[in-house]
Amino acid sequence: MADHVDLVLEQWHAQRPDLDVSPMGIIGRLSRLHRLIDAELGRTFAAHGLDRASFDVLATLRRSEPPHRLTPAELMRASMVTSGAVTQRLDRLESRGLVKRTPSESDGRGVHVTLTEEGYALIERVLPDHLATEHRVLAALSGERREDLARTLRDLLESLGDTTGGG
Repeated sequence: MADHVDLVLEQWHAQRPDLDVSPMGIIGRLSRLHRLIDAELGRTFAAHGLDRASFDVLATLRRSEPPHRLTPAELMRASMVTSGAVTQRLDRLESRGLVKRTPSESDGRGVHVTLTEEGYALIERVLPDHLATEHRVLAALSGERREDLARTLRDLLESLGDTTGGG
């Protein structure tokens, strides 16, 4: 069985046999997988009235220690949301009553973001559906192949500087 990337590689081999196009096999597949997986996850989030970035903010707050409170800067570092998107997401989530912003007790200029009861309840409902979607997306891989893939992808991320810095 072949996928679309195999066709692309065959075409490049025919047109430019002098070049090693093997990286295209990996990068092309990662790109295509990203689009397909993003669409699957998007459907799950939309069923709960969320998008990926809003889910990520709520999930980041939920997985932090109780009282599930972070500063906007901590949220940006701990989530997959860019700095420009944090304020916009927080505005939307706060208007829906899912998070609340309160002034920092120690720094009058600082703000803390906390999950509300409604936000906590929503992320508790979404998380099992999200994980079910991820399990379904990965169903073609055995547990061992999933572990191998996770290690390989971690190695690649680390080689490109995407580390926690904590060792």
